[in-house]
Amino acid sequence: MTSKEFRERLQRRTKRAGIVVPANLASQLETYYRLLATWNEKINLTALNLGDGSDEAFDRLLVEPLAAARYLSVQSGRMLDVGSGGGSPAIPMKLAIPGLNLLMVESKTRKSVFLREAIRALALEGVDVATARFEELLARPDLHEACDIVTIRAVRVESRVLTGLQAFLKPAALLLLFKGPSTGNAVESAPPPLAWRATYPLVESLRSRLVVLEKRRLGAGREG
Repeated sequence: MTSKEFRERLQRRTKRAGIVVPANLASQLETYYRLLATWNEKINLTALNLGDGSDEAFDRLLVEPLAAARYLSVQSGRMLDVGSGGGSPAIPMKLAIPGLNLLMVESKTRKSVFLREAIRALALEGVDVATARFEELLARPDLHEACDIVTIRAVRVESRVLTGLQAFLKPAALLLLFKGPSTGNAVESAPPPLAWRATYPLVESLRSRLVVLEKRRLGAGREG
């Protein structure tokens, strides 16, 4: 896949989602995608077919995070991404909102090495990687109620996981759950102080959606 082919496919897929990608962002996304494809041949970063640049790979790895980023009103702030793996959605979201300070949390060492290489290749500022399970970070005072955004993409997010993740959020900050068509509704399972705020469509072809939970201040009732 040539650079021209990459740009054309990216433009087609983002246009379907109603997203406009500036040339500099497209260039950064190509650098990230090609690095991911190269490393994926050595270590299992994603099961998606990257070599041929399938529509599914573009939609899941690039378009979905860009779609999520447009629902955020922030241009800066602190973001923590849990289970970062191959770097999506965290890295494309950071590229779309450069002012974010990003901490990617990944428990597997080889995947963490890739994430650090991606940071270097993209010359990203304000980005770091923690090679740990997120539970291990709960004891860090500098992360307690320090984040404006926490993101996680997982098939199933249990109530106990949400309870742990909310500890990283400031009051009124957001927990973003990337969900597919077969995953359940997070509204009913969100434990206090988390409360459902919104659910947004992401990529039509994937039938994916973004569930936004807000950390409510103590004593704050649910808005009607």
